[in-house]
This record gives sequence, structure tokens and C-alpha cells, in this order.
Amino acid sequence: MIVVQRRNKIKEILFQERSVKVSDLVKEFQVSEETIRRDLNRLEEEGLIVKNYGGAILADELQVAMTQIPPLKQRQFEHFEEKDAIGRKAAELVGEGQIVILDSGSTTWCAARHLKPIPQLMIITNGLNIAEECSTSDEASIYLIGGKLIKKSMSLVGPQAEVEMQKYNAHYVFLGTSGISMKKGFTSSDLYEAEIKRAMISTGQKVVILADHSKFHRQALLSFSSFADVDILITSDLTDPEILREIESFGVTVVAVPVKKNEMAE
Repeated sequence: MIVVQRRNKIKEILFQERSVKVSDLVKEFQVSEETIRRDLNRLEEEGLIVKNYGGAILADELQVAMTQIPPLKQRQFEHFEEKDAIGRKAAELVGEGQIVILDSGSTTWCAARHLKPIPQLMIITNGLNIAEECSTSDEASIYLIGGKLIKKSMSLVGPQAEVEMQKYNAHYVFLGTSGISMKKGFTSSDLYEAEIKRAMISTGQKVVILADHSKFHRQALLSFSSFADVDILITSDLTDPEILREIESFGVTVVAVPVKKNEMAE
């Protein structure tokens, strides 16, 4: 495990548990105490933690903020550097004046951030987070699909949303995924979100899945797409290349974007 992966994982533990112990992290990552203390020093420099005897706690202001942030916003903190690189690469596919569909999610939100400079886009989404992010673009036309609100993901789903989606024909459909299984393909943890993803896939000339490395070998409740229905998978070079080669054998174009690798783990 490289340094950026380990530190991202420590951040995830902190956001979930609010504190960490050096001894626990040494066992978790199988590295030296000195390595973990260097990680904590870096996180303290970033203002994320306050070190204490034997470990660290999440900074007070972050602890307060976390109680006020909905689950989707919390997920945007996880693997952010990786997700942002994936989102940037996704935006590079899109040209001026094209029609783009994005589902709700933290990685598609990163893609939305990088779509904003592209002129005269038509953006269709069921995600309130996506619509809010794209609303700061002066040129983009934004269409929000109606339906039942799922608060944890801030997405609009259900039969109304699926019927509305059928009206469109998009150049690109960008979708997130809860998990990727070699047997089941791309999976979702929610029945209604799986259904709206299927509806989106049927409207796209090119279907693109955006997934950070943590989604691989993780199978959620329901499959919403086989590999055969997907044109492009964008992930990062933190993902096992053997898995990516296997996915390519199904005819999917796989793009593994580089992420920051300052040093190798000890």
C-alpha cells in the first residue's frame, strides 16, 4: 500500500471513529510506529487532527462539521484526490454543446466540477448535488429529473424519474457504482437507484462508469449493468491492473488515471 492510500484510509477511520490509536494503525497497516507517526504529523499539518498521547483525534471544527454534513457530502471526503482525478478525465471526453447525463454520487459530482468550463452543455441529472454544482456555470442548461428523494444520496428516483429519462438522448452517460463484481458487473445498494441507472444507460450513446479503487471486489445488493452495456470505465492506477485487464476482455475501454504517489510504503 502506497502512502497516499494509507493516509486516505486513516482519514476514513477518523471520519468514522473520530479518533485513532498509533498501536491500532500499526497492526492495521503492518508498518512501523515511526511510519504511522509521520502520517499523523502530515494530517496534523493539514489541520485534520490533534495529536494526543498514543494517537490522535479529529480536529474540533471537523467534529462539529461532520454532525451537520449529510452522508453524500461525507463520501465526497473519501478518496477525494482519486475521485477528482477520475472526474477530470471524464470531463475530457465531453465536447462543446453536447448532452450529458450524470447520476447522483460523489465521483460524478467531481466530474460535474470539471464539466463547468465546457461551453453550451446540456446537463441532465437526478442528483440534487450535481444540479447544485452545475448551477454555478453561466452557460450550461441544467435539467433536473423529478421523482422521490432519497436523502442519503440526494437523488431523485422512481417511476416518474424513469419515464422522464426516456425522453432524452445523450452523448455521454456518467454513472457511479457501489461495487464492481466480475460475476455481476456494476452494482448498486438501492433498488430504485439501480432502476434509474438502467434507464440512464438506455439513453446514452456512450456509457461511462466512474469508480475509485475501493469499489472493486465489492458487490452491492443489485446489479444495474453488465460489462457488455458499458463503453468506458474510468478508475485510477491504484486499482489492481490484473482486474482491469480482465474487465477489458469484456470489451470495455479501461482508463486508469494516475494519482499522486509521493513515496512507497515501508
